[in-house]
Amino acid sequence: MERERPLHPLPRGLVELYGLLAVLIVLVPEWLAGGALDLQDGEEGDLLPSPAAAWRRVPELLLASQSVRELRSTARRCGLRGYGRLGRGPLTALLLRRLRRQAPTGL
Repeated sequence: MERERPLHPLPRGLVELYGLLAVLIVLVPEWLAGGALDLQDGEEGDLLPSPAAAWRRVPELLLASQSVRELRSTARRCGLRGYGRLGRGPLTALLLRRLRRQAPTGL
């Protein structure tokens, strides 16, 4: 029968040193990054427009976000013919041409 060996714990000072290193290496950079991000939130005025407004204004973004089913529904509302046999790419191109020719009402 094998005798169980007693485990020798690490010295307390070494464990505390590892804990300090973990704080310095992991937590301090996260705190610094969080502080830098908070400073940017306080600036006046947004450099970029609201994403929701851009998605409504730019037809390319609106069509890119739609599924093929939604694209076909949009084609039906625009009065396009033959849209059922088209794939996503040609259908999107056809819709973009149509939307550029007419005012984007009904999207």
